[in-house]
Amino acid sequence: MPDSAPLSVHATDTVTPNRQVRHDHFAPGDRVVVIRGSLDGDLHGDDLTVVAPSWHTPTGQDGWRTRNPNGGAHTFTTAHPRYLIHVEQHCPDCVAFFRALASELLPQLPKRGCTEGDWYHFTALDQLVHRDDYGIAA
Repeated sequence: MPDSAPLSVHATDTVTPNRQVRHDHFAPGDRVVVIRGSLDGDLHGDDLTVVAPSWHTPTGQDGWRTRNPNGGAHTFTTAHPRYLIHVEQHCPDCVAFFRALASELLPQLPKRGCTEGDWYHFTALDQLVHRDDYGIAA
């Protein structure tokens, strides 16, 4: 990652909200990534480890507690399964999801530099929420 802060860029992600993936697609110990932006023309994100099932309050559905090995303000967060992509194992669903994200997002993001898409934010309870999920649960 570059030393400078990523440039915040608005990009429309319609792929993630429409992803249908079961909760049990993931398991404790899985390495996953949540795509958060781009770096020199490629998608990049947060590399996480799935820790345990956890209720995803913003969507009112089963989610996963994840751990960021780099620590920081959001070391442990809860994410909906549709946000996660397997990293270390061959997973046709995750590969197809990643390709669909790349096809939609990369044309909207700069070809150079580090950018942060604005489609995710963290709640006060360290729950990762996609922009399209903001209003699902109170």
